[in-house]
Amino acid sequence: MPTPAPASYLPPATQPVRGVVWGIHLVVPMLGLWLLLAQPHLNVPWQHNASHFWMIILVAGVNVVLGVLISEASRRRQDARLFLVSMVFLTSAGFFFLHGLSTPKVILESGSVGFDIGQQVGLSIAALFAFASALPLGEQQAKTVLGAQHFVRAALGGIMVLWGVTSLVPGLTSLSEPPLESPMTWLAWASVPGLLLYAAASVMMFLLHRRRPSAMLISLITAYALLAESMIAGMSQLNWHLSWWEWHVLLVFAFVFVAYSSYLQFRREGSSAGLFDSVALSATVRRIQRDYDKALEEMVEHVRRGEPLAATRLSGKFRLNEGQAAVLDRAGEALANERALSERLAALVSVSAQTRIGLPEDQLLTSSLERVRQAYGDVKIALVADGRTQIGSRDYRFADGNPIRRDQLLAFPLTVKGNLAGVLEVPIGRTNQDEALAATLAGQLSISLENARLYQELHTLFHQYMSPDVAHALLADPRQAALGGELKELTALFADLKGFTTFSEKVTPGEIVEMLNRYHTAAVPCILDNGGTIVQFVGDALLALFNAPATQTGHARSACRAALAMQRAASEIAEEMAWKREDDIEWPTFRVGVNTGPALVGNIGSPELRGFNAMGDCVNVAARLQGVAEPGTVVIGETTLRQLGDDVSVTPLGRLSLKGKEELVEAYVLTEMT
Repeated sequence: MPTPAPASYLPPATQPVRGVVWGIHLVVPMLGLWLLLAQPHLNVPWQHNASHFWMIILVAGVNVVLGVLISEASRRRQDARLFLVSMVFLTSAGFFFLHGLSTPKVILESGSVGFDIGQQVGLSIAALFAFASALPLGEQQAKTVLGAQHFVRAALGGIMVLWGVTSLVPGLTSLSEPPLESPMTWLAWASVPGLLLYAAASVMMFLLHRRRPSAMLISLITAYALLAESMIAGMSQLNWHLSWWEWHVLLVFAFVFVAYSSYLQFRREGSSAGLFDSVALSATVRRIQRDYDKALEEMVEHVRRGEPLAATRLSGKFRLNEGQAAVLDRAGEALANERALSERLAALVSVSAQTRIGLPEDQLLTSSLERVRQAYGDVKIALVADGRTQIGSRDYRFADGNPIRRDQLLAFPLTVKGNLAGVLEVPIGRTNQDEALAATLAGQLSISLENARLYQELHTLFHQYMSPDVAHALLADPRQAALGGELKELTALFADLKGFTTFSEKVTPGEIVEMLNRYHTAAVPCILDNGGTIVQFVGDALLALFNAPATQTGHARSACRAALAMQRAASEIAEEMAWKREDDIEWPTFRVGVNTGPALVGNIGSPELRGFNAMGDCVNVAARLQGVAEPGTVVIGETTLRQLGDDVSVTPLGRLSLKGKEELVEAYVLTEMT
């Protein structure tokens, strides 16, 4: 995917115009040089030693200050590019200063050869640093440059001292000899590599500016271009003529232009800490951004804790002035408020999400409070108790549902179906949105509380009168209660109590109900724990389905496992009651039939009254198998047996003739499963 073009440094409407103006400023000096060289009568000589000397000293001083500032920025940021840029300025300043000392009548009576060629040599050495500064240095290369910085400074200092001694001590070397009468043609050719290096550095810096627009980069590009032009002007070697003075003026402009840009940025920012950050390597810029992000995070945390002027703690680290610290404080406070707003909105979304998962009331309030306190502070909730809404010693009585303010606390009523159900107490006062957000939170918690109580009512009602699978399906999608059905393979479990009629004739109705409830209390968990759905209770009988309505793998095994568990539970109840009862009345015993096959499954009945059920031969055969089962046994059909595998124990009953079936049915007594 292509990388989007970076934003332009200047507005689109003005950038071309400023580019043309910038180009004209660079072209005009070259046109002037051409005119002076093409018209010798215009290129008049003018020698004024004092003016030359003090101009050199002043500009060299400005250049040294720039070099020191950039060098300090390099040390503080540990950036190789800034170090190399500082060397451009220090090299130019050093040789420019030596050129000034070589002015006639200052140290030497008539100047020297070193006076003529010194500046071209200095600019050529500076061109090497300029070219290196524009290279996209990698991490390892940058470390190498920084590791050698002390050696480079020492070497440059040694070269300048050596050049000064050899150029300024009379009779010591040929460099201290009086200037030659004829121009040195080799000097012009020796300046060409420096020109090419400045040109390459300017182009690379411009490409960097395109990716990372910066006024300081534009200043540096201009300085490199002017240094190159000063080398061109110095090739003529017409000492003290106007063309010779031109390269002095170009050097002055190059250094003053960068100094003026630095001054403007200093006035705008009020600090010198970040003057040259835009020139640094990309890795340094990313590191600075991470530092600022970390500092801003730290400041935001101070603001969130209510500590004033949090930014002043960072002013020493980032060398901020009072104005910048105040601005950063305001920005941090605004950011903290915005983050608090986002966190509170996220907490509202979280409370809303918990409303939808049907948590019990106590769990809902506990989890909601835990989440809300992370964003809103020390929030408290109290439900109505004995007709009162009280939090600690604070008793709240709401009139017309309006909130109550007490110091920095705002209390809102929580309602369920229009009636007071509790009180929400929220600390406010940090932001202008506090009261509105607290009101929204109270409304959301009221909805959550009402939904939790409604869900609990539905849960109790549905789950006491129908299977959990059917209840969950209807709560999730009420359209599943529509009349109709589908053909589906399932396993039906049919069970009833053998001896129920005899038992009923000998005991009271209360004992009959007690017996049925005891047995069903034991049998129902056996079915539900194995994924079954109970669809009918008919007197002492029940019908359970496996693989309907919820899809269930291995439904035949689950049904048989549930049937054996039912028999074990029923046997324990019968033994317990036989030991407790003093009469000789025998308690009924379960007999169970299980069969697998296709059946029509769905909601059967009328628009006014309906029920979930299954119809088909599969269910009928399960009922008939239950009828032939001995008390305490489980009888299964052949289709069910084929799905159980080999790890079961059965006793064949042969081919049975069942009521309503023309064909004989293979049946088996299931005794054990592993």
